[in-house]
Amino acid sequence: MSVDPAQIAELVQNFSDPETGRSLQQMGQVRDIVNDGNGLKVTIGLTSYSAPLWEETRERLAEQLRAKLGSGTEVAVEIVEHVRPAEPIGEIGLTVKSVVAVGSGKGGVGKSTVAASLALGLKRAGCKVGLMDADVYGPSIPHLLGVDERPTAVENRLQPIEADGLRLMSMGFLVPPGEAVVWRGPMLHGAITQFLRDTDWGDLDYLIIDMPPGTGDIALTLSQLLPLTGAVVVCTPQEVALLDAVKAVAMFRKVNIPLLGMVENMSSFLCPDNGKQYDIFGSGGARRKAEELEVPFLGEVPIQIPIRERGDAGKSAENFSDQASAVYFERICYSLVKNIATQRATEPPMPSLAVL
Repeated sequence: MSVDPAQIAELVQNFSDPETGRSLQQMGQVRDIVNDGNGLKVTIGLTSYSAPLWEETRERLAEQLRAKLGSGTEVAVEIVEHVRPAEPIGEIGLTVKSVVAVGSGKGGVGKSTVAASLALGLKRAGCKVGLMDADVYGPSIPHLLGVDERPTAVENRLQPIEADGLRLMSMGFLVPPGEAVVWRGPMLHGAITQFLRDTDWGDLDYLIIDMPPGTGDIALTLSQLLPLTGAVVVCTPQEVALLDAVKAVAMFRKVNIPLLGMVENMSSFLCPDNGKQYDIFGSGGARRKAEELEVPFLGEVPIQIPIRERGDAGKSAENFSDQASAVYFERICYSLVKNIATQRATEPPMPSLAVL
């Protein structure tokens, strides 16, 4: 089949950037198109923000090119990194592209484990990620990641702790183990503001915020400080936990924070002795509730003894080295980024202004 090279170029140029939803040509991301008679090779640039979607994007573009050229033509799509720094957001000027709050209606449902795993999964995919522990009353992130350092200050800016490639900040780094934090609302607001404004986060694709459980006022503080991309609600399948999850969803909606999805933790237990699955806390409750509330369902995480053991040992990053655990967390990370990309693709394009 003979195809006009201009048609191939037009297809590539009009293909959407998964980060912005705009065309690759508009965003300056078409690097090379070579058709030497033996096959077609296309090189495009994608940002680290969309790293979890790179392989899917490569396959989708290649499929469209094969449909245009015919099945007899060999097509190769190469992806290189396209650097697009984050623009300052909010009144504090944080340089991050997406801020995602991870919350729950009640404690004990594995919220911090999911928050840490989201951050770790995005980082492993190639994104630049920060993880902020806003659960000032019971900070779990330092323990889950095995970090007990104390942050330093450079020119009055707190330097985040680096662990497993993540930039971290938590009250757990500042308060001695076993000491209780007894603060009222204004002090909480001040601490969260300082963590965001006075920490040298650098340029980030994603900032994951581990929220306190329940429906306190930290969500309101965040909504006032930053334009959050949205929130993820973690719950277990049983009805008593879902009742609290519904309240968490209502809280985020009340402060105008979009819901990016729900995660069902402890969804089932596969017994290693007999291979039988036991629904200790039930199964599928969060999926059904998500459909009822018109919230995306991001995925489930079963009860696995190794996940608990790694968290207790401060080695949560090893969940991604074990495919039996990694497959669940990777699916949640992919679904989160995919939902954000789909949402952006449906948004009307920003008007282009003439430069005088």
